[in-house]
Amino acid sequence: MLKNINVTICKPSNTAMQSGTKNKLWHIKFPTDQTKFNYDLMNWTGSKDTKQQLSLNFATKEQAINFAEKNNWKYNIKEPKKRIVKVKSYAENFTS
Repeated sequence: MLKNINVTICKPSNTAMQSGTKNKLWHIKFPTDQTKFNYDLMNWTGSKDTKQQLSLNFATKEQAINFAEKNNWKYNIKEPKKRIVKVKSYAENFTS
């Protein structure tokens, strides 16, 4: 089915509205085909590439790597950036 493709294994970062530290799942992302077509009558844009709708989630990076190797996929790993937390207390706002 999907053979000889290059997938990306990554762990998505939190959005600006999320400040939690819960670990997210690792994802396998497939390369997308950038060919799109316009349906002028309804003013829709479409694509024949259905791989962009797939989302494979794994609890660990090793599980995602094993799945990619089992399917003979080449993969790139994007490590998440480490978050730097500056610990402050509310009282520091009022010190001079």
